[in-house]
Amino acid sequence: MVQGTASAVGKSVIAAALCRIFRQDGHKVAPFKAQNMALNSFVTEEGGEIGRAQAVQAEAAGIPPTVDMNPILLKPTANGCQVIVLGKVARTISANDYTHYAAELFPTVMAALERLRADNDIVVIEGAGSPAEVNLKEHEIVNMRLAKAADAPVVLVGDIDKGGVFASLVGTLELLDADERRYVKGLIINKFRGEVALLKPSIDFLEKRTGLPLLGVLPYFKDIRIAQEDSVYLDERNEAKDTGGLNVAVIRLPHTANFDELDPLEPEGCHVSYVAQRIELGNPHLIIIPGTKNTTEDLNYLWHSGMANLIIQKARSGTPVLGICGGYQMLGKKILDPGHVESDRSELEGLGLLDVTTEFKPEKITRQVWGKVLSAKGLLAGMENIAVTGYEIHMGRTGVSERSALMITGTPQGEINYPDGALDVSGIVLGTYLHGILQNDEFRHVLLNNVRRLWGLPENKKHVIFSKDREYDKLAELVRQNLDMAGVYKIMETGI
Repeated sequence: MVQGTASAVGKSVIAAALCRIFRQDGHKVAPFKAQNMALNSFVTEEGGEIGRAQAVQAEAAGIPPTVDMNPILLKPTANGCQVIVLGKVARTISANDYTHYAAELFPTVMAALERLRADNDIVVIEGAGSPAEVNLKEHEIVNMRLAKAADAPVVLVGDIDKGGVFASLVGTLELLDADERRYVKGLIINKFRGEVALLKPSIDFLEKRTGLPLLGVLPYFKDIRIAQEDSVYLDERNEAKDTGGLNVAVIRLPHTANFDELDPLEPEGCHVSYVAQRIELGNPHLIIIPGTKNTTEDLNYLWHSGMANLIIQKARSGTPVLGICGGYQMLGKKILDPGHVESDRSELEGLGLLDVTTEFKPEKITRQVWGKVLSAKGLLAGMENIAVTGYEIHMGRTGVSERSALMITGTPQGEINYPDGALDVSGIVLGTYLHGILQNDEFRHVLLNNVRRLWGLPENKKHVIFSKDREYDKLAELVRQNLDMAGVYKIMETGI
C-alpha cells in the first residue's frame, strides 16, 4: 500500500509506476483505491465511473479498468458531495453526513478488494491524503483502517519539493497509533531536484529516527506525460515557457475536470496555458473550454469574471473555440435545469456561440463511445469519416439533429447512431461530449493543422502518435533507477 504525508505528494504516479514495474516483471497486477475524491473520472467498459488515477494505473498494469479498482468515488458539488458506489451514483450527501455513511460502505470496499486479490498476483493499494489527519481517523476507510483490514504493508511517501519533507515523514509517523505505525515498512522521498548525495546526512537522521529504510529518492520530472489527478498539477504546467508554435489557452474553471485529456497537445507543438483571468488570455490561436463537474457554477464564473464576454469577442473575431462536455454545454444558447439537478436556477444564459440548448436530467450518462466524424468544414475540414473513441460523463442532454451533428456515435454494448456535438456556421466553434477526443491521433493532428492554416502558420508535417505505453515505460524506468525494488519485493514477501 502506498500512503502519503499529504495530498499531491505523488502517491498516484508512484502506484502507477509500481503497477508497470510489476507487470514488466511478469506479475498479474491491479490497482486499488478504496475511496477517491476527485473531479477527474473515467468510464469503464461496463459504463461505471471511477477515479481517473485508477484508470491510469490499470493502463500501466496492462488491464482494463473496472469499478472494483475504485469502489467509492466522491465528486464535490454545490450541494455537498456526489457519492458514486461501484460506478453508479448512490446519493448526494453533506460532508458531515458522509463520515457516518462511510462506515456502511466499508464492506463494499473490502468485497471489491477481495475480488481483485483473487484474480491477481499483486494489488497496489493507494491511500488518500494523509493517514495522520486526526479529525478524520475515526471514520476513514481508505488509509490505516484499510491497511489493517487487508493486512497490507505500507510505504510512506513525502514530497520534498514542498519543503519540510523530513518533518512531514517523522511527524506523520509520530501521529500514528502504535498498531498503525507497525504497518509502515519503508519511506520514499519524491520530487527531488538536485544531487542525492547532498541529502545523505538527512537520510541517515531519518532512518535512525524512524527505524525505517528509505527505499528511494525519486527525481522531479516534467518530461513524462502521466495523467494527473490533482489540479495543483496545472500550476506546474503553467511554469513552462512559451517555446513558440500554436498557442492554446485552456480556460481554468473552478471545477475543471479531466484536464489530462489535453496532454497530447504539447507533443503536437502546442504551447498550452491554463488561464483563469481575463488578463491572462492574451491572443491564443485556439481556446478550449474543458469539462467540469459543475457546469452551472462554472458558467456563472465565466460571466461574473468577464471571461464569457471575452471568449465571445475572440470567437466573433475569428479565434477558434473548442468546448468539451461541460464546455460544450456552456457554448450553447441556454442551459435549462427545471428539476434543479445542478443549480437553484431553472435557466441560465449560455455563451450563444453554438445553436444548441442543454437540459439537465437526474440520470447521469456514463458510457464509452466510438464515433465517426460527419462534418468536413472549418476546423473539421478533411475529417469526414475519421473514426474517434472516447467516453461520456454528463447529466445534461443537448439537443442536436443528426443533420447538424459533429459526429455519429455508438457504444461497445451496441447502441448506435445517436448524434453528438455541434459546429457553428463559421466552422470555428465546435463542441462535443466526448472526453478523450484529443487523444485520437488523426483527429487531433488534422484539427490542429486546420487551426494553423486558419492563422497562416506552417502545418506540422510530422504525424505525432501519443503512446501511453511509451510514457508508462519511461516512468517505470525512472522509478527502477531510483527505488530499491529488491527492498519493495522483500516488504511484500515479509508482510506484517
